[in-house]
Amino acid sequence: PRNLLAPKSDPATSQECPWMYKESGSYSVNEKKYFYPFYSADMSDVVPPEVRPKPAVPAKPPNVGAPSPSSPFPPQGPGIGGGGGVSAPPPSAIPVPIGSHVPVHISSHSVGHGVGHGVGHGGSHSAAHNGGHAHSGSLSSGGGSTLLGYIGIDTIIEQMRKKTMKTGFDFNIMVVGHSGLGKSTLVNTLFKSQVSRRSAGWARDEKIPKTIEIKAVSHVLEEGGVKMKLTVVDTPGFGDQINNDNCWEPISKYINEQYEKFLKEEVNITRKKRIPDTRVHCCLYFISPTGHSLRQLDVEFMKRLSHSVNIIPVIAKSDTMTIEERQEFKQRVRKELEMGGIEFYPQKEFDEDMEDKSDNDKIREAMPFAVVGSDKEYQVNGKRVLGRKTAWGIVEVENPNHCEFALLRDFLIRSHLQDLKEVTHNIHYETYRAKRLNENGGLHPISTNDTQESNL
Repeated sequence: PRNLLAPKSDPATSQECPWMYKESGSYSVNEKKYFYPFYSADMSDVVPPEVRPKPAVPAKPPNVGAPSPSSPFPPQGPGIGGGGGVSAPPPSAIPVPIGSHVPVHISSHSVGHGVGHGVGHGGSHSAAHNGGHAHSGSLSSGGGSTLLGYIGIDTIIEQMRKKTMKTGFDFNIMVVGHSGLGKSTLVNTLFKSQVSRRSAGWARDEKIPKTIEIKAVSHVLEEGGVKMKLTVVDTPGFGDQINNDNCWEPISKYINEQYEKFLKEEVNITRKKRIPDTRVHCCLYFISPTGHSLRQLDVEFMKRLSHSVNIIPVIAKSDTMTIEERQEFKQRVRKELEMGGIEFYPQKEFDEDMEDKSDNDKIREAMPFAVVGSDKEYQVNGKRVLGRKTAWGIVEVENPNHCEFALLRDFLIRSHLQDLKEVTHNIHYETYRAKRLNENGGLHPISTNDTQESNL
């Protein structure tokens, strides 16, 4: 302003301020800085924010490298998540001219209250309260943000990987089907180790139990430095009775008991740092290779348990059928499951995006998987392969031209194992939890003695 509306004297010191009425053209450099906080000595007037020079963008620190070669996650490009190091340069290392404004583009609606109440709500909050006079940041409708330099956000993935490597994983799989379908053999073939119980049949002098037994066997597997606690839950006696009415109830009871155990640990006052997870993440249901249709027991079991556990139907011992018989049987089974309103994993409503839908559609079209299991090796063309030896040759378990075991293994372990656990926790367990809390009006915290007994 040419004439400043200010008192002739300073109220704090009662001293005369004769320069208060000077014309703007006669101010000294120090006086201009007093009135114009953004004044720079090389500027004749206050420069609008949109034409001020931007500060130099510091290069990525030389001591910051890409993620380690052992990391399964490739380095990302610039922007959010760009770069590949561990540390970011301190704010003091970023040269910013006095009074310069830096445009900030935010890809979300708010960054929140960061350090010094950083870029805030809707871009209208002050850019910093602790340093400099900054105007509001501008929101960007694009997918990324303009950063001044390397931050190190991309190292979060590596941090999560290292922490998970230390704690390990839990995976609990249940196998259901009547005796003689090769349930234990298939599980041993999946994990290439003796992880299931020893015998699936009954001795001649041994009586078949009148009720279904639930047997769980746990093993710790390690591969490439990754540890996984695998629990195989077997259900001997299922479907072996003359009268199989309600034979699924012991299995449903066991699944709900694991949900109840996890729920009690959650509502406990002094919770454990890591709650033991014994919930069933996957249920492999073995279908007899009859070549005709599903049994009524198969339909009833999958219909009643499909809403409480992830069911994956498989056709056992598919080498007993020809290729044409196998394809016709698979189509008939899919049609019967659809007519019965039976939902098997992966469910269509859980597809998160078009990419997931495309991948899962291919899997759903291939189900139920026609598999063959074997823990014996044979020499084929100079290679040791898992297979079943017959009078006309060797059925190779991992050969996609012979059976669909490789598809099941890749689907179950290499692509959807983590999703199976997430669906179990976010869908099936949450459904049980909401129902349980609504019925009882909430669970009371359990005592320490109850906790110890439940752990035993």
